[in-house]
Amino acid sequence: MTLSWQLPGTNFSLRWDSKQFPKKMSDTHKIIHVEQLPWIELSHGHRFRVQRKQLGAAAGNEKLGCSLYEVPPGCRSWPYHYHYANEEAIYVLEGRGTLRMAGEEIAIASGDYIAFPAGESSAHQMINTSEAPLRYLCFSTMIEPDITAYPDSNKIGVFAGAAPGGSKEQRTLNAYFPTDANTDYWQGEE
Repeated sequence: MTLSWQLPGTNFSLRWDSKQFPKKMSDTHKIIHVEQLPWIELSHGHRFRVQRKQLGAAAGNEKLGCSLYEVPPGCRSWPYHYHYANEEAIYVLEGRGTLRMAGEEIAIASGDYIAFPAGESSAHQMINTSEAPLRYLCFSTMIEPDITAYPDSNKIGVFAGAAPGGSKEQRTLNAYFPTDANTDYWQGEE
């Protein structure tokens, strides 16, 4: 497979030929090639559909996550959300779409880099509003425990043992609650 990429607005370009790279992961170095990993397909209904390759985990990262995502036309990758502990960032590799962020809808395209610091002002969602696939890299700190808030559905997710997107085998707590769920500190302690 041969891929070519040109930095928009410049004469700088890269050409990549998969024959130049070994097909086996390195045993001594934390190096992987994107073609060595299978796509993981995730979907829910007709609105949410994405393919993912967890590059950071495959290469052995523990405190930094990195995934390659591909969102088909008309779909969203994840529900609108923000994190209380983790920061995320996205670099758009191919395609166009819409970023929902903090109540706005912003056009995004190849070459855009978007930072999502922890907190409510960084609530975000990627939507492919084009007729072609939207492909991007998503980077994340891997802090645990973390709480993720979902403003559209009024719920929170609580994660401990492994950060969201981290190892499910290491996760000791993974639960979702309505944001208005509350109990007294002393309930059940009689």
